[in-house]
Amino acid sequence: MPRKTNLFAALILALMPPAFAETASCHAAAVSVLTAELPARPFAAIPSADGCTIYVSLVGQGKNAKGAIAVLKRDGDKLSAVRGVMVDPAPFGMVLSHDGALLIAASGDGAVIYDAAKLLSGGDDAKLAHIHEGGIDAIYVNVTADDHYLFVSDEHSADISVIDLAKERAENFASDEVIGKIPTGRAPIALVFSPDGKTLYTTSEIAPSADWPRGCKAESPQQVDDHPQGAVIVIDVARAEQDPSDAVLKRVPAGCSPVRLALSADGTRLYASARDDDAVLVFDTAKLLTDPAAARLATVPVGTSPVGVALVAGDKRLVVTNSARFASNRGENQSLSVIDTDKVASGAAAVIGSIPAGAFPRELAVTADGKTLLVTNFGSNSIMLIDLASALAP
Repeated sequence: MPRKTNLFAALILALMPPAFAETASCHAAAVSVLTAELPARPFAAIPSADGCTIYVSLVGQGKNAKGAIAVLKRDGDKLSAVRGVMVDPAPFGMVLSHDGALLIAASGDGAVIYDAAKLLSGGDDAKLAHIHEGGIDAIYVNVTADDHYLFVSDEHSADISVIDLAKERAENFASDEVIGKIPTGRAPIALVFSPDGKTLYTTSEIAPSADWPRGCKAESPQQVDDHPQGAVIVIDVARAEQDPSDAVLKRVPAGCSPVRLALSADGTRLYASARDDDAVLVFDTAKLLTDPAAARLATVPVGTSPVGVALVAGDKRLVVTNSARFASNRGENQSLSVIDTDKVASGAAAVIGSIPAGAFPRELAVTADGKTLLVTNFGSNSIMLIDLASALAP
């Protein structure tokens, strides 16, 4: 059964964190859904490798608002706040380095970097650096498998910055080691590496070319009706590490306002949430390069304004957040759509279930053991931990 807990008071007292003990029971949830209230709007929730620690980026109200990173501890069906640190400007997308040593968050004109162990233990010197790469409104981050290079999506400067993270660490973060920028289109967001690390996939909400397919309706007052489609962009990682300006291999039409991506474990299928189409698009990754016109395999209608996407159950299911971001009922609770990935060719019939969520469910993450789905409800200031065995049961 669902359970609620309130973390507001605990986060207020984050500078005097309670002691806690490691426990082997952090995965032994006795509830199907655990919902924890937070003191601000959560953007991303990132689980540690063992799934017992969860880092949440919190966003304040208003343009250029401050925010925080909350460190939560999971113990079975309990979720408690260990501490919180203020971040200015607010943090958005986050990633843990593969060695587990660094927590990196998109923030302002670059990325803020923390020593993950010190952030957890409460060390005063947990913040290592804020790398200023000169972008506008950094929104997402990701690192290569060897933790050598950091990629940052700059939403409002229409590019992705490439940073030599290994050199930064070797020089104790004494300078901003920015290699260069990958040109995209308007509002690049997703950053997903292929299994072999040779390819990076990203999205652009609106393509930069006037010749691009049109027909998209305005989502906000800043847009006009009949504006161009967005794109899935294929990037050569090795080239990006040397000459980012010439790293794009292909831009492929991807419907109206594509925003997030999920890649199958074998790297052959790419799923994109097309927010303004209320749909998920499915692509053959090989054809993105060899036959772009035939690369889209399927279109699956879902709920209103889908954003987050995550593959679960051994890639047999795709979970999608129906955010209702621009709808009149955006402040009300929404849902997650569950798609059978073997049935995507059947369109709407591939949607086989729905999971209740809060207002504006935004980002998804899955624990390394594949058992728990994390959902940030941006509009209702909460995080949900969903037991996938229960949620996906027939």
